Amino acid sequence: MGDTAATLAGDGDGLVRPDAPAGSLAQVTAMLEEDIVFGRLHPRERLIEEDLAERFGAKRHVVRQALVEMERLGLVERIHHRGAVVREYTPEEVEQIHAVRQLLEGKAAALIPLPVPPGAMDRLEAMQRAHADAVSRDNRRDAFRINLVFHRTLFALCGNPFLVEAIDDFAQKSHAYRSSVTIAALRRSTEHHWQILAALKSGDREALIALCQEHLVPAKDDYIAAYRARYCD
Repeated sequence: MGDTAATLAGDGDGLVRPDAPAGSLAQVTAMLEEDIVFGRLHPRERLIEEDLAERFGAKRHVVRQALVEMERLGLVERIHHRGAVVREYTPEEVEQIHAVRQLLEGKAAALIPLPVPPGAMDRLEAMQRAHADAVSRDNRRDAFRINLVFHRTLFALCGNPFLVEAIDDFAQKSHAYRSSVTIAALRRSTEHHWQILAALKSGDREALIALCQEHLVPAKDDYIAAYRARYCD
């Protein structure tokens, strides 16, 4: 994670970290996640422990643990006679994940106390300025990591840690279909973030819920369109 992203994340945020010690479980897990999100590893691509160990400078047992964690997060699956591969979701599965995310994030938005305390608003705005700066520099890695911290901080305001944990779990699953993280998509995300902050600041509950749910749609639609172009055309 870049310096800005790491500073904003702080300690104990539960996020995997690409700046963890080289060859550590945290670093290997984070780098595998990024490779999937940024399309360096493709759906159905085999993940060979020996190759990954050499690439990351890690022990094979560390790579094996990282693959288990990626499987738990829904980014990797094990296929008989093939081993671990990057998981590919069908359009139907993506729609199902999306439906659950809309329910969870809409509920969290409905529980966030309005007006938001000034300190929390200042922190969210600082994160969003950093996110916008990363996007303007085409630093997709920092933009991705800051985006995770922004949403985790936003939904933590709902006051229900179990709901936040469920949101995190399904957000992680969605990384498997976010491999088209283009600069246009990141700019669109930045615009949505500013709109969410405006709704928070004005105390517009209805707009806040709608924006949090609508924010999820483009990545889902982009993935399904790409999937159908690949297999149906």
